[in-house]
Amino acid sequence: MLARLNARFICLGYNSCMSSQLDFAPHPSVISVSELNRSARELLEQGFPLTWVVGEISNFTRAASGHWYFSLKDEQAQVRCVMFRQKTLHLDWKPENGMQAEVRALVSLYEARGEFQLNVETMRRSGLGALYEAFEKLKAKLEAEGLFAEARKKSLPSFPRSIGIITSPAAAALRDVVTTLSRRMPGIAVIIYPTPVQGEGAAEKISEAIHTAGRRAECDVLILCRGGGSIEDLWAFNEEIVARAISACPVPVITGVGHETDFTIADFVADRRAPTPTAAAELASPNRLELLASLALINKHLQRVVTRLLETRMQQLDYLSRRLQHPAARLQDQRAHLQQLILRLKNAWSRQADNRRWRIRELRQRLKAPETDRLLQRQSDLAQRFRRAGARYLENVRTSLQNLHSHLAHLNPQLVLERGYSVVENAVGNIVRDSAQIASGDEVKMTFAKGTARARVTGKG
Repeated sequence: MLARLNARFICLGYNSCMSSQLDFAPHPSVISVSELNRSARELLEQGFPLTWVVGEISNFTRAASGHWYFSLKDEQAQVRCVMFRQKTLHLDWKPENGMQAEVRALVSLYEARGEFQLNVETMRRSGLGALYEAFEKLKAKLEAEGLFAEARKKSLPSFPRSIGIITSPAAAALRDVVTTLSRRMPGIAVIIYPTPVQGEGAAEKISEAIHTAGRRAECDVLILCRGGGSIEDLWAFNEEIVARAISACPVPVITGVGHETDFTIADFVADRRAPTPTAAAELASPNRLELLASLALINKHLQRVVTRLLETRMQQLDYLSRRLQHPAARLQDQRAHLQQLILRLKNAWSRQADNRRWRIRELRQRLKAPETDRLLQRQSDLAQRFRRAGARYLENVRTSLQNLHSHLAHLNPQLVLERGYSVVENAVGNIVRDSAQIASGDEVKMTFAKGTARARVTGKG
């Protein structure tokens, strides 16, 4: 591509020389410097894909606009680089002069000055490529074995009695986790399994601490945490031995390693991943204030339910009390009804007698024969018999009424109470008819002929 560009430059120069010597030759087209640089930039950007370039950072400058300008050099050459502000925001480390770095960049040309440069998309510290490759290789291996599957992940307890923390005793993450746990739920016991979280042999120590916590089974959930750092600082959490220890642990494991943008192999294997150590403590513990607020709401709801239930029962009691009638009042109503029936019967008999009388008179007028006297005599006899039958019927009804009144009087519970008996009710208002319905220590209500009393059962016979 550079050869084609040089050939184009040579060709343009050659044509210019020829035009000055040969007046009869046609004049070639002339391009401006900006057009030349634009064409060169397009050739470079189209001819080179995004490329990783390694070198030492020098002349590093942060502009007021937020863009970064620096050079990338090695022993024999250097190239100018620019990384625009929106790209720098995704970088979690700060480049400095003298650092070895790998940049993924687009080969380009700064048209305004005709300077060859690299437009950097992202960068990483030199030497991390091997770590990333190892990370991806182990991740693919463990994922193929099913260590990342959601089906094997254990659920977290809603109300743990004790929480284990695996981290360095000197780590700031430990203070953050303990502070968060004491704020959210001070009653939870905290068990610390001290272990180094970076450096030589840290992975083995972390794995041993996880096995120890699982073997002792003295906590309901484990928090594996440490603060932020570079990929080298967090590498102990990318080791296979740690991942397998987490997978084999019988206790649910929450990881809170680094910052929100940091992901380790341990995060994928753990039962839950938290973006920070503080967030891990929040996942592991219930919020005391939220629980108290929830209990307050439940208490208010129960109070409303009980109040509504009591109001309903009181209304039912009022309705039943209105329907409840004293036996004497019921007898009085039946006596009044009987009097009405007697009155209606007398009236019916009177009307019947009058009808008969008028009928007899009518027949007498129609007959006007000696038979009339006989019929009148029979009518008189029938009238006497009718009066005697009516009197006997009324006497029988009166006797029946007296018998009913006597029977009702015997059934009157008030008379039973007057003879010294009492009615016993249990705590819910049911009448006690059998000693099996109550137990020693139960409270009962006793109703007498006059007044009531409450008592407690001290024994049964």
